[in-house]
Amino acid sequence: MVYNNFILRLFLSIIFIFAYLILSFINFEYVFYLIFFIYILILVEIYLYFKIYKSLPLIYVTISFIFFLIIDFNNQITLNFNLFILIVISFDIFSYIIGKLFGKIKLTKISPNKTYEGLFGGSLLSLFCSLLFSYLFKININIELIILIFIFISSAFIGDLVESFFKRKNNIKNSSNFIPGHGGVFDRFDSFLFSIIIYSISVYILV
Repeated sequence: MVYNNFILRLFLSIIFIFAYLILSFINFEYVFYLIFFIYILILVEIYLYFKIYKSLPLIYVTISFIFFLIIDFNNQITLNFNLFILIVISFDIFSYIIGKLFGKIKLTKISPNKTYEGLFGGSLLSLFCSLLFSYLFKININIELIILIFIFISSAFIGDLVESFFKRKNNIKNSSNFIPGHGGVFDRFDSFLFSIIIYSISVYILV
C-alpha cells in the first residue's frame, strides 16, 4: 500500500510539475493563474470538509493567499521562483520517501508519520537538488543562498505541520478526496502555503 501511494503521489506530482513547466515556458505569468486556481480549490476544500475548526484554516490559507498575491509576477525573476518551487517540491517528495523507507524516530505528535530521518534526509536531498539547479542555471552559489534554501526548507516543514495540526483538530485523516493518494489539495500543497509567505517577504527584503 505504501508503494502504491508513493507511485500515485509521484505520478500526480510529475503531472503538476509538467503543467507548471509548460506554463512557465509559454508565459511565466500563467504560473500565477495555476497557483491562484490551487488556492481556490484549497479554500473550497476547507469550507466543505472541515467541520469543527473551519475558521482558523480559512484564515491561514487566506493570509498565505494575500502574500502570494503581492508577488509581482510581471517582474518576478523566473529562475528564482523556479528554484523556490524546486526546494519545496523536492523537500516534500524526498522527506516522504526517506521517512517511509527509513523512518524510525518519531518527530512530533502533531503528525505521527513524520520522522527525524525523513526530515534530515529530505532536507539534504532538497539542498542537493537546489544547489545542482543553481549550478546548472548559473545562479550565484554562496552562503546567503544556502541559508535561504534552509529557510525555505524549514518553512515548508512548518507548513506541513500546520496542515497536520488543522486536520487533527478536525479529526480527519484527509483534507478531501479531490486528489487520489494525496489526502486532498490542502494536504498536497501544505508545504507551499507557509513557505510562500517567507518567499514573498524575502523578495522584498533582498531587492
